[in-house]
Amino acid sequence: MVTGATGYIGGRLVPELLAAGYRVRCAARSPGKLRDHPWAGRVETVSSDALDPGSVGEAMRGVDIAYYLVHALGSGHDFERTDREAARIFGEQARAAGVRRIVYLGGLTPAAVPVRELSPHLRSRTEVGRILLNSGVPAAVLRAAIIIGSGSASFEMLRYLTERLPVMVTPSWVRTRIQPIGVRDVLRYLVGSAGLPAEVSRTFDIGGPDVVTYRDMMRRYAVVAGLNPRLIVPVPVLTPSLSSHWVGLVTPVPASIARPLAESLRHEVICAEHDIAAYVPDPPGRPVGIDQALTLALRRVSDSQVATRWSSAAVPGAPSDPLPTDPDWAGGSLYTDVRELYVRCSPQAVWRVVEGIGGEHGWYSLPLAWSVRGGLDRLVGGVGLRRGRRDAQHLRVGDSLDFWRVEEIRPGRLLRLRAEMRLPGLAWLEMCVAPGDVPGVTHYRQRAIFHPRGLMGHAYWWSVSPFHAAVFGGMARNIAAVAVREERSAHPAQDPDRPPLPRRKPGPGAAGR
Repeated sequence: MVTGATGYIGGRLVPELLAAGYRVRCAARSPGKLRDHPWAGRVETVSSDALDPGSVGEAMRGVDIAYYLVHALGSGHDFERTDREAARIFGEQARAAGVRRIVYLGGLTPAAVPVRELSPHLRSRTEVGRILLNSGVPAAVLRAAIIIGSGSASFEMLRYLTERLPVMVTPSWVRTRIQPIGVRDVLRYLVGSAGLPAEVSRTFDIGGPDVVTYRDMMRRYAVVAGLNPRLIVPVPVLTPSLSSHWVGLVTPVPASIARPLAESLRHEVICAEHDIAAYVPDPPGRPVGIDQALTLALRRVSDSQVATRWSSAAVPGAPSDPLPTDPDWAGGSLYTDVRELYVRCSPQAVWRVVEGIGGEHGWYSLPLAWSVRGGLDRLVGGVGLRRGRRDAQHLRVGDSLDFWRVEEIRPGRLLRLRAEMRLPGLAWLEMCVAPGDVPGVTHYRQRAIFHPRGLMGHAYWWSVSPFHAAVFGGMARNIAAVAVREERSAHPAQDPDRPPLPRRKPGPGAAGR
């Protein structure tokens, strides 16, 4: 059983376990988010909440090996208590279900630093490992420092800092020595841990062959990426809090995620042993060095083959209720903005534009307004627009898309996004594509939906509704125009004589009920 399969490591571990011949069950709070993964049809998925003992126990029924890959990082100031409770439940239910082994991926900690002096992030990871080791079930606790792989939060921080800032005034932690590891080796050790002898129950330090400083990593990234040498000036005045906001300003990683990563770099994190090699032998050329790990990650990014990203896991605290589709929905007020167009091109052309929305392509209306909205979201602790996309052309359920998340996708027909920006309510954006009433014409329907929370929610909707004609109306028109232009560019010899467009169906605009 793999928990956290919707996350960065879990989503990559599942296909590795399948390739190794294991039967895999994925336990997730929202199993539907796994639906579009290429391996989804080869696994069993069950619904399980890490804080609900009953659902955890049911998910573990008949399980031999249980992977614990969840954490409450970023869920609030009380995340350590949440992590502690979830680990206790997992260990107790594993023992009750007769699980033979627990495997956990934690954080590498400095040997000479007392636990109480560690960052909250590392302290919580250490405590979770201790709870699982004391659960009565043999456990393998793998401890890693920075993980280098396409889409990892650490790699995205490194990549954007180095690419965007040829001259950097940096926090003093860039001089801290660390021992990074490539994601391929992390996965190899995780899979190999399933076959450990029953008597082995302990921690294992895992790392690559190179011990470097963060400054060294930035310089080596610049070389691998073919950039000019970077000038890096460390200063002592940037605290973890200030540096996390600095990272959030420059990179797609929000301050809520950047802060624990930055705090973890206050102390040297270097492997004290490599005992796992006695049980999971390193093949020739492994573990990979940092230069090769960076090269592999960059190649994946340039080839648009990023399997999972740090943003694959849902934002803590984000709404998870289903879209209220009933016109008489009992949840209260529901505001909608509907735009409908008939477009002189094929449905396939319109869908290509719809599925490619966001990221580098933007949102097809008032780019400055979207940028300002994203900036305001980051100022209040939200994710902003910089998360971008996992894949430039294709989406799947659960993908993050700037400050939205894909809630539903029906290829060629429907894309529904749920807002993850900070709002006084719940919001969705839905885009539908269908053949028109006559050949060569496509019906495009766009709907923005907002369920306000309290008086502030109502005030928010009516304060922004005057801009909807420009934002949402412009989006619909520009999506249609781009689809027409791209199809004509791809088929320049197409017959220019087109049937007349049907009359546009009336939409309620900024209507509410």
